Amino acid sequence: MKKIENNFVVTGFVGKDAEIRQFTTASVARFPLAIARQEKNGEDTNRISALMNMEAWRKNENAGSFDQLTKGTLLTVEGYFKPEEWADQGGVKHNRIVMVAVKFYPAVEKEEAPVEPKKKKGKK
Repeated sequence: MKKIENNFVVTGFVGKDAEIRQFTTASVARFPLAIARQEKNGEDTNRISALMNMEAWRKNENAGSFDQLTKGTLLTVEGYFKPEEWADQGGVKHNRIVMVAVKFYPAVEKEEAPVEPKKKKGKK
């Protein structure tokens, strides 16, 4: 049986300052990451963007890394997907996928590739 990898690497801007909760030995930071990509449709180019909810856990002595999680910071985030299931008070089952950030660090900014003009067909 093949091993299935469960991981991701994504780069985006922190959408708002992280919400940090401290527990006895660990802390969790929850923050949205704004991601985008360009889609071409004939001559038109559209920017498609979305917010992805992230969760990062650290031992309290390492929670200083959460200082990077401020609105507008460009980060690369590495992590894995964690499925969660629960039942509400009415007994209705719910589920979601949590994106758990294992590592995050300042992203290397890349220039957008210039759009090359189309070559004209014809004789020389």
